[in-house]
Amino acid sequence: LILSTPSPVKLHSRGAETKPDTKMCKGLAALPHTCLERAKEIKIKLGTLLQKPENAIDLIIPYPEKPEKPIKAQKPPAEEVLQWRDSLEKLLQNNYGLTAFRNFLKSEFSEENIEFWIACEDYKKTKSPAKLAFKAKKIFEEYIQAEAPREVNIDHVTKAITMENLVEPSDTSFDLAQKKIYALMEKDSLPRFVRSDLYQELIK
Repeated sequence: LILSTPSPVKLHSRGAETKPDTKMCKGLAALPHTCLERAKEIKIKLGTLLQKPENAIDLIIPYPEKPEKPIKAQKPPAEEVLQWRDSLEKLLQNNYGLTAFRNFLKSEFSEENIEFWIACEDYKKTKSPAKLAFKAKKIFEEYIQAEAPREVNIDHVTKAITMENLVEPSDTSFDLAQKKIYALMEKDSLPRFVRSDLYQELIK
């Protein structure tokens, strides 16, 4: 019977056991500036928006929205287009009319009002509380807060009420601001659109 000699076991000194992995330390050192700092940044922004972060969900990670398939709208008959002169509601209900109106405002570099109105319409259709809070934050930062990239022209009272509504976001949080912007487009933007060459081409 031949017995094999067991391989010698390497013993490490206490110093070797506690010696830190250089690469691991570097990774941990970088972590606060990436994941942890990013999470803290998102929570701070959400808390600023909702005023009461303890009542909100702890953390909202932005996620990409599913792109909507473009709607191929056919040009409406002239009789229908003529109705838009006196009804912004009918204009916005028509996909072709909405696109034409939107393009007109973009040509004037004043598209923030219609973009805000569209964002509010999408917001009101949102069912998930998490998505609602995320969209509320996005709309606020894009259109409502001071010096927002596409800040809409609403009075201080409306802005204050809107911010109060965002303490606990609901599907009606932006209703007052949306109505103000709708009235502004109806009074100011629609008459200019009706006088434009774009509209005149549509009624031919």
